[in-house]
Amino acid sequence: MSIPDSASKPPHDTLTPITAALVEFLAEARVPTEHGSFTMKLFRENSTGLEHVAMVMGDVVGSALVRVHSECMTGDVFGSLRCDCGPQLNFAMNAIGKKGSGVVVYLRQEGRGIGLANKLRAYQLQDQGMDTVEANQHLGFAADLRNFDVAAQILDHLGVSSVKLMTNNPRKVDTLSAHGVNIEERVPVQCDVQPENERYLDTKARKMGHHIDWLG
Repeated sequence: MSIPDSASKPPHDTLTPITAALVEFLAEARVPTEHGSFTMKLFRENSTGLEHVAMVMGDVVGSALVRVHSECMTGDVFGSLRCDCGPQLNFAMNAIGKKGSGVVVYLRQEGRGIGLANKLRAYQLQDQGMDTVEANQHLGFAADLRNFDVAAQILDHLGVSSVKLMTNNPRKVDTLSAHGVNIEERVPVQCDVQPENERYLDTKARKMGHHIDWLG
């Protein structure tokens, strides 16, 4: 699939300095996985009550390999091929396991922030011919309602100040940078293309500015 050199990007977040605690630390426990042993640290977002997770391996104070990942029940849990979310999460945890240290910040903002019910409604519209951006807009939402400010504060709580960020999304880079996280490097997240997600990936590249030029 060919991706145009110049992809139109959505407007970035309106960024304001974080002057108060956005999250509260709740609990932690060791969680062994096929990629190695992580410590799951649970945080509650004060304004919404949503519970977000940091999966931490090894020493991450200072510089760390990091993935900021938004919840996708269909992809992460059930292995849906409509998106690349599950493979991206697996890519990140595998990379951290190989390195022996790093963080996955798992944010509970399903469907780019529109929630699971509306995400399924958007899927129905996509089956009728709309792309992922058109479907969200038809339902009355912006293409992407996610907020990454909380991720920046979670990283600060963990003592992470500089990251090698595993992402294809320039908006994550911009938002974390704006809130004081030094981005040492953007690490491309490369996943297999499926017939079911090829149009989805193409739309993310053309309409949302994601760096998916590695698809060729």
